[in-house]
Amino acid sequence: MRVRSSQLIALLATVLLTYCLAPMAPAAADNHMCKPSGIAGAMALPEKLVTASPPEERDYTTADVEPLSSVNIDALGLRTPRTLTIGTQPGGPPTSCLNSTGRYTGYDNELLRAIAAKLGLNVVFAGTEFAGLLAQVATGRFDVASSSIVATESRRRTVGFTNGYDFGYLSLIVPSGSPLHGFDQLGAGQRIGVIQGTVEEAYAVETVHVQPVKFPDFTTLYTCLKNHQIDAWVAPAMEAAKVMRPGDRATVAGYTYSPGSFIAFPVAKDNQPLIDALNAGLDAVIADGTWSQLYTDWVPRPLPQGWKPGSKAAPTPHLPDFAAIAERNHREAPGAAPPKSTLAQLRDQFFDWDLYKQAIPAMLTTGLPNTLILTVSSAVIGLVVGMALAVAGISQSRWLRWPARIYTDMFRGLPEVVIILVIGLGFGPIVGGLTHNNPYPLGIAALGLTAAAYIGEIFRSGIQSVETGQLEAARALGLSYRTAMRLVVIPQGIRRVLPALVNQVIALLKASALVYFLGLIAGQRELFQVGRDLNAQTGSLSPLVAAGAFYLMLTIPLTHLVNYVDDRLRHGRPARDVDPLATAQEIM
Repeated sequence: MRVRSSQLIALLATVLLTYCLAPMAPAAADNHMCKPSGIAGAMALPEKLVTASPPEERDYTTADVEPLSSVNIDALGLRTPRTLTIGTQPGGPPTSCLNSTGRYTGYDNELLRAIAAKLGLNVVFAGTEFAGLLAQVATGRFDVASSSIVATESRRRTVGFTNGYDFGYLSLIVPSGSPLHGFDQLGAGQRIGVIQGTVEEAYAVETVHVQPVKFPDFTTLYTCLKNHQIDAWVAPAMEAAKVMRPGDRATVAGYTYSPGSFIAFPVAKDNQPLIDALNAGLDAVIADGTWSQLYTDWVPRPLPQGWKPGSKAAPTPHLPDFAAIAERNHREAPGAAPPKSTLAQLRDQFFDWDLYKQAIPAMLTTGLPNTLILTVSSAVIGLVVGMALAVAGISQSRWLRWPARIYTDMFRGLPEVVIILVIGLGFGPIVGGLTHNNPYPLGIAALGLTAAAYIGEIFRSGIQSVETGQLEAARALGLSYRTAMRLVVIPQGIRRVLPALVNQVIALLKASALVYFLGLIAGQRELFQVGRDLNAQTGSLSPLVAAGAFYLMLTIPLTHLVNYVDDRLRHGRPARDVDPLATAQEIM
C-alpha cells in the first residue's frame, strides 16, 4: 500500500509541476481551428505549384448543366424525401469540421448547404470515419459525402462524382531538423504517416512505393510526428496548415499536387439524377458569387493556372488577389516561432483546463446520456440472448447446441467494428423505414448481439460450475428439470460469474464508441466522440483526457459495487454481537 501511495503522490506532483511550470496556454477559443480565417488568412500558392499544371482531367467535367428550374427534387433518390443526408468527417478543418456550437461546418459543408438551398433541399449532417465514407455513400447510408474528397480513378469504380469545386495539393511535413527537404527524398525505410483511406495513402503506396503508417485522424498523426515517432507526414496542405501552430517542432518541406482530377462530392454511382442536380446547384452558387465568398472565408489562396470550379460552362469566379494580400500581411510559415519546451507541449496537449471547461458540459448533456443509452440497451440484449445461448449450449439436443456454438464462434471471432458495419450498412437500407434512418437501433443491436456471444459463455461456465448434486437433489425433491435449473442451478451459476459479467458490461461501455462508424448527428455523439470532435477542433488531447475521466467515473464505482455484492453473496451479512440475556428474554 505504501508503494502505491508514493506512486500516486509522485504522479500528482508531476501533473502539478507540469501545470505550474509550463507557460499559460491561450484561451480555448483562440485554439479553435473550426472557424473561417477570412481574407486576413490569405496565403500565396507555393512557388512549386504556381507554374505547374494541376492534374485535372477535363473529360470528367461536364460541358454544361441542366437548369435549376428543370430539377425534380422528388426524383433524386434521396433517403428522406426532400432532405439531403450528408456524411462528413468532422476532424479536417478548415474543409470539414464541427464547431463549438455543435454545427457541422467548414468550406465543404457550407458549400453543400448553399447548393442544397439552391435546389430547395433540407440538409442533415452526420459525422463518421473518413475511411468508411465512400462505402456508406455506395450502400445508401448517406446521399452524399463532404470531406474534401479527391475524385480518383479508383474511387470512381465505387461511387460517382460531381464536377469539381476545389483543387487539392499535398504538403510534406517533417520534424524540425529533419534531413528531408522534398517529396523526391521519400523512399523505403522511412516511416511516412498518412490518414487511412486518403489520396495521401495512395500517393505513398503508388508513387513513393512504401507502406505508410496509417492513422485515423490528423491530430494523432501530427502529435506522433512532433514526437519523432514518424519521419514525415504526407498531408493535405490546407488541413495541415490549420493543425500546425507557431512554435511546433515541425516544418513544411515541400508541396505537390494531389493525385486525381479534382475535389468533388461523391454520390452513389447509379444516382445520376442527384449528380446532375448537385452540378446544377454548384454552377448556380458560382454564378451568384456564393462560391467565391465561401472560398475567401475558409480557404483563401490563388487558383492554379487554368483551373476553375464547376462545369466548363460555369463563369470564372472573381477572387481577391490572395498572393498580394498574403505578402502585405507578412504571414509567417507554420513552425517559424521559437520551439516550445517539453513541459509547455505536455501542458497544451493534456492539461488545458480551458478545454476541460468546454468539454465537460457537452459530455454531461450529450455524451454521457448517449453512452448510457447505448450501454444499457445493448447490455439488456446481451443478457437475454446470452442466457438463451448458455442454456442452448448445455442442452442435450444437438439442434440447440450446434447453432449456439456457431453463433458464439462467429460473433467472438469477428472484430466488433466489422459486426457494426455489417449490420449497420447491410441491414440499414432494409429497415430504414422502421428506424427512421437512426443508426442507434442498429448500433445497439450489433453491440448487444456481439456481447451475447461472450455473456453466453460466461453464463455457461457459471452454470456448469455448479455441482451436479445440486440438480440431483432438486430432482429428488420432485422438481422438474426445467424448474430445477431455473430455481436452483442457474441462480447459483449467475452468482459465481457476477464479476465476469460486470467486466463484460465495462467492455461494452467502452465499445459503445464504435457506433460512430455508422454516422451520428451532433446530438447522438457518445462520450468518446464528444472528446474526439473537440480534439479535432483544437488540436489538443485534453478533451480526450476529459472523456477518459468520465469513463473512469462510470467503471470504477461499478467495479467496486460488484465486488461488494459478490462479497455479501459469498459471506452474508457481517455477524453482530448478540446479548444472550436479551435473546433469552425475547424467546420467553
